[in-house]
Amino acid sequence: MNYFILLGFILFIYMNFWFLVSVVKKRNDVADLAWGLGFVILSWTAMLLGSVSVRGFMVNILVTLWGLRLALHIGKRLLKTKEDSRYLQWRKEWKNVYLRSYLQVYVLQGIFLYIIALPVLFIHRFSPQTVSWLDAAGILVWITGFIFEAVGDAQLASFVSNPANKGKIMQTGLWKYSRHPNYFGEVTMWWGIFLLSVAVPGGVWTIIGPLTISILILFVSGVPLLEKKYAGRAEFEEYKRKTSVFIPLPPKGK
Repeated sequence: MNYFILLGFILFIYMNFWFLVSVVKKRNDVADLAWGLGFVILSWTAMLLGSVSVRGFMVNILVTLWGLRLALHIGKRLLKTKEDSRYLQWRKEWKNVYLRSYLQVYVLQGIFLYIIALPVLFIHRFSPQTVSWLDAAGILVWITGFIFEAVGDAQLASFVSNPANKGKIMQTGLWKYSRHPNYFGEVTMWWGIFLLSVAVPGGVWTIIGPLTISILILFVSGVPLLEKKYAGRAEFEEYKRKTSVFIPLPPKGK
């Protein structure tokens, strides 16, 4: 079977497994846990089905560090909270909730996961054994993104866990310079991985991967949903006025 088709089939089985978990647990936010782990599984499976290279091994280490950290972060949250409000609202609004959940949450997420992972898949299918300065640049970009996502998530978790901050908006640490430093980090990491794929034949076309995650986070399921949740609150509107939405920048004065 074709390399890319086989990987797509394996990912399809993986997402079906998590749909069954969601039915048993009666919460669709397990899809968030499946997200990071899905990239890890797909990356190592691609290496097994493709070829082993220095570049491929490097990119798998990066994806694994990101995916496992994200899964651990989300897993801790799932253990402490009820179903995420976004998924809970959909559950209340949707007719044929199981079919809608299967198609819109799990199948669609699997499609996006596959597209975003294309730079990794191309690396394992076509990568030459030699490395270049672009690989070093990609790793540096990835490290920058990882720091922003990991530190941003840790700062927010610490803030939320303090009862004194209930109902308040996080505005310190990295959150002083960006309203979504963790999302900025995630997008940056995938642009770093794309740079690792540029030296691979046809790799430049995998730019669809980082473009997809950028569009999703900036205009679809990331920033817009969270901004909508807090819209209209005086504290958030002031925070919004002075703080960059995405790219970290010095806050605006009064």
